[in-house]
Amino acid sequence: MPKKLIKLVSWNVNGLRAIIQKDFFGSIQRMNPDIVAIQETKLQEHQRTDKMLSFEDYNSYWSYSTVKKGYSGVATFTRIAPQNVKEGIGNPGYDEEGRILETDFGDFIFFNVYFPNGQMGDDRLQYKLNFYNDFFAYTDSLKNQGKNLIISGDYNTAHNEIDLTHPKPNEKYSGFLRVERDWMDEIIKRGYVDTFRYFYPEKVKYSWWSYRANARKKNVGWRVDYIFVSRNIIDKGWVKEPFIDNDIFGSDHCPVGLVLEF
Repeated sequence: MPKKLIKLVSWNVNGLRAIIQKDFFGSIQRMNPDIVAIQETKLQEHQRTDKMLSFEDYNSYWSYSTVKKGYSGVATFTRIAPQNVKEGIGNPGYDEEGRILETDFGDFIFFNVYFPNGQMGDDRLQYKLNFYNDFFAYTDSLKNQGKNLIISGDYNTAHNEIDLTHPKPNEKYSGFLRVERDWMDEIIKRGYVDTFRYFYPEKVKYSWWSYRANARKKNVGWRVDYIFVSRNIIDKGWVKEPFIDNDIFGSDHCPVGLVLEF
């Protein structure tokens, strides 16, 4: 049988309506992925346009914040029909913020996740840490059944010093706190693999830049967008060509992705 090749892309668009004005659809056409996970759509259901819903040959699935307008939200566009789609993990405290979409493609389960930002205060930092704990408890239950898992999204944490330009000055700020980085260590201990770092252990590349001080032009950035996979996918040799595409603009994040071959 011929092998399947599937290109996956994850991108925090920081407002879908805004990025559409900056050639979002053209960028998707150039990358030509089979599955696209976007985070921070900042949309409510009634704000979706026909173009969003019927772009080329993609079907789309959405999750929205029900507690705050213009906030959070994720959407997954796919050319491959999923067997099942699920919003959230059954925890109203997370699901009401529209942060998680789970699409089951049979060969693998694909998660599109916008992990919380902990910068707004101690309560949101604790919310973020709780989210990590409860989300990965949920995925562990699937992994322990032998499922092939792909967990893409904005994790809102730079893991190690190689993953941001100025590690020392940021050690006391959410996004690079030791307690957050410990969670990234924990994810790996639980049997998930950071695909980009697995293939490129020493490559310095970022996926987010502040809008301030010409940070992107100077490449003063952070790597906070990841595609983790369960170890069984790595062991099968399915992951090819992980990438961070710094040449795609329109958001303060750039797309990350990989190719699956199986």
